Amino acid sequence: MTESRHRPSAIPGKFTAHHLPLAALIASASLLLPTFSYAADEARQEKTEKADIAVQVVASGLENPWSVEVLPDGSYIVTERAGRMRIIKDGKLSEPLAGLPEISAGGQGGLLDIALDPKFAENKMLYFTASINGDGGRGTAVFRAKLSPDNSRLEGAERIFAMNRFTGTGQHFGSRIAISSDGKLFFGIGDRGDGDRAQDLKDHAGKILRIETDGKVPADNPYAVNGEGAPEVWSIGHRNPQGLAFDSKDGTLFTVEHGARGGDEINIPQPGGNFGWPVISYGKHYSGQDFPGGTSQEGMIQPEYYWDPSIAPGAIAVYHGAMFPEWDGSLFVTALKYQLLVRLERDESGKIASEERMLKGDYGRMRDVIVAPDGALLILTDDSNGSLLRVSRANAS
Repeated sequence: MTESRHRPSAIPGKFTAHHLPLAALIASASLLLPTFSYAADEARQEKTEKADIAVQVVASGLENPWSVEVLPDGSYIVTERAGRMRIIKDGKLSEPLAGLPEISAGGQGGLLDIALDPKFAENKMLYFTASINGDGGRGTAVFRAKLSPDNSRLEGAERIFAMNRFTGTGQHFGSRIAISSDGKLFFGIGDRGDGDRAQDLKDHAGKILRIETDGKVPADNPYAVNGEGAPEVWSIGHRNPQGLAFDSKDGTLFTVEHGARGGDEINIPQPGGNFGWPVISYGKHYSGQDFPGGTSQEGMIQPEYYWDPSIAPGAIAVYHGAMFPEWDGSLFVTALKYQLLVRLERDESGKIASEERMLKGDYGRMRDVIVAPDGALLILTDDSNGSLLRVSRANAS
């Protein structure tokens, strides 16, 4: 594993983390946290570099789960790539929620990420991404809807964004969502299997994008006024960003994205920034050929960190939680290929300094990771019989 030497500056302004509305409960009072109930004798205990952990299977029987969020009552809402959304409560799966729009599941596409509105406890609004059918084939779309009072259905689901060029390929749809403190939706879309699209400013593929919660374009987006690029575009040159999360302490936005044959990257998207795909990469083409620009080109931003060989990253989370103070500020990345969880420790400047690999091969392909309100980690395993895992401190009361 090799660390890049160049660390681009963070996005100006202060943003909150994707899960900050829930994480903020920690700082208020422990009595406000939802009550979690787990059978300690079912947890598997393991040692890591800085803490002993317990890993519990909260629920299984999920078909290729993709994303999880914690609801205010302590239950979980989960997406399945096949096109279903479910609630997990007391270890039991609900029936699929009604009210979802038509979704095109197949290949790497289907129902993907879910994010709760910062005021979800009041308005029950949530956002989700999915692949859909349209002219020319399939593409990534963003929807919003309200969860019904009894948590059984989505109400008023509406599409607020669809990428501007659909194709017949079945890969690289993206697509995580992160919400900034000023209420903007950031999300990623992969290059849809055609790398050149990532360098086309007017194509949504291979980009990080930024919109309002109603789908409108923020006036301060880099191409909102000048017409040089699609107005929703925030940054370009991304191969397939499937992880996206804010650091709640300093507002830095992180992505983790798939490389080809090596070259998986962690990046810090900047407005108008170009992250180089497919001109530069620390990996190789699947044919074994090098990339035309090598590993660096003027005007293209270097990754914060990269992996060669590839780990096939699924998601990224920034840890700030009460349960593991020794992990404060660490980045957690799930890995599909090596079936593990990576912890990346950062130094005082925020630069990635070391890597620890956890849970390797024990639970299968790991897709999503988030920090729960109590500081535990929640992980989804990507399998036809996928599971929700909870990682807590061993022997914690």
